[in-house]
Amino acid sequence: MLLAVFSDIHGNRQAFEACLKVARAKGAERFILLGDFVGYGADPEWVVDTAMELVAGGAVAVRGNHDQAVNSSAETMNAEAQIAIEWTRGRLDAAQRRFLAELPMLVADSDRLFVHSEASSPQRWHYVRSTADAAKSLIATPAHVTFCGHIHRPALYSMSVTAKMTSFVPKTDVPVQLLRGRQWLAVLGSVGQPRDSDPSASFVLFDTVSCQITYCRVPYDIASAANKIRENGLPPWLADRLSQGR
Repeated sequence: MLLAVFSDIHGNRQAFEACLKVARAKGAERFILLGDFVGYGADPEWVVDTAMELVAGGAVAVRGNHDQAVNSSAETMNAEAQIAIEWTRGRLDAAQRRFLAELPMLVADSDRLFVHSEASSPQRWHYVRSTADAAKSLIATPAHVTFCGHIHRPALYSMSVTAKMTSFVPKTDVPVQLLRGRQWLAVLGSVGQPRDSDPSASFVLFDTVSCQITYCRVPYDIASAANKIRENGLPPWLADRLSQGR
């Protein structure tokens, strides 16, 4: 089965629509959504409604820290992110907020694990920035492949049976074989707000039979997404950064 895995959509309708279109064209059979549906972008209602429809059709979805912040004032964020969350709260209806609140922190599916941040303490929203961070996540689960997001920058880590770590940044559209003798942590880039200096939207395809993963980039209408952020009175930097990919 070919999985399409998305993370950190952040209310960016234009980016999510573009990624879904490409994923379907490439033959994706099931969708995995790794959280942060809201925050930053100007279309939280559409993104959450689309996520709800996908889940109703068999998709897997987990909760991100921005999703949790919509229903919890205990989540602390920087000033611009907090402004966006407060604005988002006013846009979502009760059903949309309930959907976000009821999302699981992680989902185990066969020999795969899906989580927003990392597996050792998913509720603490740690970033995977290094091989040490990746090792901590991998040790916490027996899964062959763990998929996470949160950091908005693609990376691929692995750990051998002797706990030797490897890491690299995968090349776009180049399949990588995830060998069975190692555990893997696939860190996704962001659909809606990439931060690796490439402004194109990011997602991955994973073939459950061949165990090949492919990191994909998708151009989208950045100007429209940015203009809608500005039109809704959100912090201008949230619009400016989309074209910069940071």
